[in-house]
Amino acid sequence: MQTVAKKRVDTYSIVIPARNEAAGLASLLPALAMHLPPATEIIVVNDGSTDATLAVCEERHVRVVCHPYPKGNGAAIKSGARAARGDVIVFMDADGQHRPEDIPALLQKFEEGYDMVVGARQSGSQAGMHRAVANDVFSRFASWMVMQPIADLTSGFRVVRAARFRQFLYLLPNGFSYPTTITMSFFRAGYGVAYVPIHSPRRSSGASHIHPLRDGVRFLLIIIKIGTLFSPQRLFLPVSAGFFLIGLGYYLFTYLTEGRFTNMSALLFISAVFTFLIGIVSEQISALHFKDIDTKDVQGD
Repeated sequence: MQTVAKKRVDTYSIVIPARNEAAGLASLLPALAMHLPPATEIIVVNDGSTDATLAVCEERHVRVVCHPYPKGNGAAIKSGARAARGDVIVFMDADGQHRPEDIPALLQKFEEGYDMVVGARQSGSQAGMHRAVANDVFSRFASWMVMQPIADLTSGFRVVRAARFRQFLYLLPNGFSYPTTITMSFFRAGYGVAYVPIHSPRRSSGASHIHPLRDGVRFLLIIIKIGTLFSPQRLFLPVSAGFFLIGLGYYLFTYLTEGRFTNMSALLFISAVFTFLIGIVSEQISALHFKDIDTKDVQGD
């Protein structure tokens, strides 16, 4: 008699990084229970809070991972991912901007076979016009880097396959740009990523720890770093072409006006060749990041 293998049932973990978010957690934690799958564990990463964050968590009987001092949002995410027992992890903020009632929609999309599902904030969800514009610019640039549409690059509300998320922990920064890094890493690894439209209200309490100018520059540098790490030719090839075209234009100009080939034209042509060669070498080096990824995936599952 033929036996039919039972489909594996996923277990779930909710990871919530929190730094001085006692007021937000007091309203979020009771609401979570109404929208979570059965036996879902809730982990709050207390990132060196000085308010009543720990007391609120203890009152609600959730797992708490404590940092002795503030290490950053990304560091809290990494600590939560390491501590999570579930096959699937839901990351969300503690400040009231991520609504528990959106979790079922993200999980439903995830169950279609994706490795990560992100809650994409719609118009009016950003904390300010400058952040909405910045997020749109970063998302467009990142989309060009990975050659896939990215609806919301910086959203921290997402569902991930735990084993695959942990493959990239070594790349995640300790600051607020972990969503940028993990999104580009998943796309470059060929993992399935989907987006679900959500509305993210403004913070219900507390003050944001994000500084638009400082963290905006950091986000841009992270995109360039990850792009160089995983898709170097997407950066080096345009730069090389730019050097070549400028050199060619300058050569034609000096030839027509002075009848000679200048040192500047030679320098631009040489720069184009060297930049192109660096891109090729970088592309080969970047492939080394994925040489063991399938083995790690099997071990994680």
